[in-house]
Amino acid sequence: DEQLPDSFVDIIANWYQPLADKLIQMRQNLDSPLIVGINGAQGTGKSTLAKFLSLMLTQQQFRVANLSLDDFYLDSNHRGQLARAVHPLLATRGVPGTHDLKLAEQVMDKLADRDSSGQLMLPRFDKAIDEPKPQTMWDTIELPVDVVLLEGWFTGLPPQAEQSLTTPVNDLEAKEDPSGTWRFFVNQRLTDYQILFDRIDYLVMLKAPSFDCVYQWRSLQEQKLAATTDSAANKVMDQPALDRFIQHFERLTRHCLKTLPDQADLVLTLNPDHQITGSSPSLH
Repeated sequence: DEQLPDSFVDIIANWYQPLADKLIQMRQNLDSPLIVGINGAQGTGKSTLAKFLSLMLTQQQFRVANLSLDDFYLDSNHRGQLARAVHPLLATRGVPGTHDLKLAEQVMDKLADRDSSGQLMLPRFDKAIDEPKPQTMWDTIELPVDVVLLEGWFTGLPPQAEQSLTTPVNDLEAKEDPSGTWRFFVNQRLTDYQILFDRIDYLVMLKAPSFDCVYQWRSLQEQKLAATTDSAANKVMDQPALDRFIQHFERLTRHCLKTLPDQADLVLTLNPDHQITGSSPSLH
């Protein structure tokens, strides 16, 4: 399903399984659900890691909720309203402020409650058409859960210092946000996400070598999406559109790469070939 090479079994054995074992041990020492955050720039393998951890933990009889920040993107209509009211760049999904944060908090409240019961529907987003999936296509999970996996490209990230917002980091910011309205709004909204991130018990970072690698990996993601999408209504991006799209993420991606290695509980370091080359602290 993930279009992974046969050699990926080594990553599973050397890194994913030891991490799963650690999470099992952590959960056994808690009397409430374990909330695990997974941070990584686009294309680092966050969703792949989350899927394998979910599978491994489920096989050990743990009930796992697998969520992504991407699941909570606002629909294009609401993003359009933001674009008209605040700044045109907010029409594009991705940055803080383009999610339904209230819905995310409601879902997380129920998942984190050890006394919850019944069923909970988990939102899902369709990137191929750039819209939330209808509720009939959401996943359902039985409560209470043992472990919550929350992955996202800026999961766990604190806001930037305001003085670092003044200088544009790329052409998009220089030409389409010369006054800084968009980036100051995004940074302010990131503050609101901290109530979600403060729930995280254990933060894992998949650390890319550089932003240049992130760009190349994101291109690969889009190619995979195009290969698996045959709908005439899809919104898979061509190269010029992707070049512009990735610039929306550059500022906070660079902020992640600079800030989170010192704040995450576990850093898995990746090389340009997507191979994990080490962990800090060691998993072995």
